[in-house]
Amino acid sequence: MLNYILKRLVYMIPTLIGMSIISFAIIQLPPGDYLTSLLSTLADGGAPIDPATVERLRSQYGLDQPIWIQYGKWMLGILTRGDFGFSFEWNQPVSEVIWSRMGSTLAISFAAILLVWAVSLPIGIYSAVRRNSIGDHVFTFFGFIGLAVPNFILALTLMYVSFRVFGQSVGGLFSPEYVDAPWSLEKLWDLILHLWIPILVIGMSGTAAMIRILRANLTDELSKPYVTTARAKGLPEYKVIVKYPVRIALNPFVSAIGWVLPELVSGVTITAIVLNLPTAGPLLLRALVAQDMYLAGSFILLLSVLTLVGMLVSDILLALLDPRIRYN
Repeated sequence: MLNYILKRLVYMIPTLIGMSIISFAIIQLPPGDYLTSLLSTLADGGAPIDPATVERLRSQYGLDQPIWIQYGKWMLGILTRGDFGFSFEWNQPVSEVIWSRMGSTLAISFAAILLVWAVSLPIGIYSAVRRNSIGDHVFTFFGFIGLAVPNFILALTLMYVSFRVFGQSVGGLFSPEYVDAPWSLEKLWDLILHLWIPILVIGMSGTAAMIRILRANLTDELSKPYVTTARAKGLPEYKVIVKYPVRIALNPFVSAIGWVLPELVSGVTITAIVLNLPTAGPLLLRALVAQDMYLAGSFILLLSVLTLVGMLVSDILLALLDPRIRYN
């Protein structure tokens, strides 16, 4: 197993280098740069633009250098000093801007993953074992609703219900009186009261999809000859189902880690904007619109790292979970 893990870690290095090059190239594709956007904003406001000031700002931001030199300095700073560059729009180091959002992002994402697995696993197994039963049809109905309803519509609905029925302030992670307050039990409880909406909204579509995938895979496994043989030998039903069919049908859950991690960081941007959540998605969107290249590039690189980490975890868990996989 150790050799298996080391081999995948070695494979990650050139992959990560290629992803960093692609990330930096992508944010350079749109015409212009941050300074171009800034000058356009100043011109729309009627502010005078001095050519000497433009050249000074271009030199200050390092935008007067070729793209490969900008990329080289960016990567050198990351590898030697942990310096991801400077955010032009926020006028702060990129690392400070990113880490200020990553705590809440990872907390919400982790809770949403736990919700997806905790709900979809038992329901998916039940629907496969009791397929075409009343319970299966009920879960299938709600699963299709979860897939069909856009997350932002569900977010708006839950915000309305929360405000009208429970009288709770909506949007954000805290009530106004607790936003700048020091941490206390009351502030922690207020955070918990606000967390259920984003967790439920973000996890809803993923839960519905996982239920359908697990049901389909487990239904296919239960119809195979080895299951029939196990029943014929008199094994208890729970062993017949859990020992091999469920382990094999769980592959989608484990394989999904590779794309769930980056998806939960960047893929719920609209929902985060609707709910006014201080997460990474809206910040990435703002950086792309403003062409804040170091902030946007660092976010894309971070998503690439999350993808590689997720794939590594998926490979390890699949090797441990699936008896058909052999590693060396």
